[in-house]
Amino acid sequence: MRPLTWVGRGTAGTGDWGLGAGATYAARSGARGWGPGTGLAALLLLSACGRYADFTLPLSSGGDPKATYEWEPLSQPVLTRSEAWESHDVLNPSVLYGPPAPDSRSPLYNFYSGFDGHTWRTGLAISPDGFHWQKEGMVLGPDGQTWEGDYWATNGAALFDGHEFWYWYQAGPRSQPRLGLSRSTDGHTWRKQPLPVLMPGPRGSWDERGVADPYIFAAKPYLYLYYLGQNRAQQQRLGVARSRDGIHWEKFRSNPILELGNPGAFDENGLGEPAVWSARGFYWMLYTGRDVYENRRLGLARSTDGVHWQKLPAVYSGSQLWNSKVLCDPSILATDSEVRVWFGGGDVARPDENLDGQIGFAILRPADATSAGAH
Repeated sequence: MRPLTWVGRGTAGTGDWGLGAGATYAARSGARGWGPGTGLAALLLLSACGRYADFTLPLSSGGDPKATYEWEPLSQPVLTRSEAWESHDVLNPSVLYGPPAPDSRSPLYNFYSGFDGHTWRTGLAISPDGFHWQKEGMVLGPDGQTWEGDYWATNGAALFDGHEFWYWYQAGPRSQPRLGLSRSTDGHTWRKQPLPVLMPGPRGSWDERGVADPYIFAAKPYLYLYYLGQNRAQQQRLGVARSRDGIHWEKFRSNPILELGNPGAFDENGLGEPAVWSARGFYWMLYTGRDVYENRRLGLARSTDGVHWQKLPAVYSGSQLWNSKVLCDPSILATDSEVRVWFGGGDVARPDENLDGQIGFAILRPADATSAGAH
């Protein structure tokens, strides 16, 4: 079986989301009916079965049907490879505002993925402006004595609830990954949930062979988790789930929400790494598309309810030598006037790793379809 290609990324949403209270409620409700005699195997079985529901996000309206975005990237990467644990690839940024510094300004935290040729781990970098980053080192790695295995604990989506960071990340068998959750008050020392919080689906489902590439969108009272699923035919598409506490998730019954492109399209070979935001009367999604040569580019889709999506003509490609083959892993901070994007780039067209990966920055400027072109 070909290695899975999940090699990004972040959170977006509307206002604060009460994760602190939600986590307390989750501890109580999660224990209901699970007495001392309930073993690990039973817990894993319950996780694997999962829950399904019909839902949408709050409806969005008033958007101009001609609305789109233009891509304005910096020419050079803003985060590059360095020490041993990230010597081969630096990818998968998840950028968000952290706790205020002593001067009351909130710095940007970037939980990103580093690869040393054998293992993917999560690192932290901090920046006052999104361009100049101070690396804090590796902060999260896989525990080979648990369900995580020893290949990866990375490719995550981070959220700060005002008190602590929440980080949904990818781990488990390389051939069938699942999603875990870890929490931290400082971004350096983490407390992991003992079991995965999102498992692959049942036999025959669209995501039975793995779930990955989490991205969190907050809209009270729910968190919405956009993610990649793979089936037994190795098709990689996008779906969504929702949760009130960040731990127990309901998958959308009609997943997947975004399908492969037509033959010859930039995304005919696989989709992944969604990043979702709300602006200008729509929900928007940047996502990675893979062609038959394993080149990766970013596509743009739009929705009014967060579950039914329309792909737009815009396709964004790398324009420099360092990202000439791969543009992937978007993480965004959005307003109505602009969308700041941190992304992964590489100069080797591969489906998984050893891409000479580095992290770049771009701005998406609002435009309309009559004036915008592909990049």
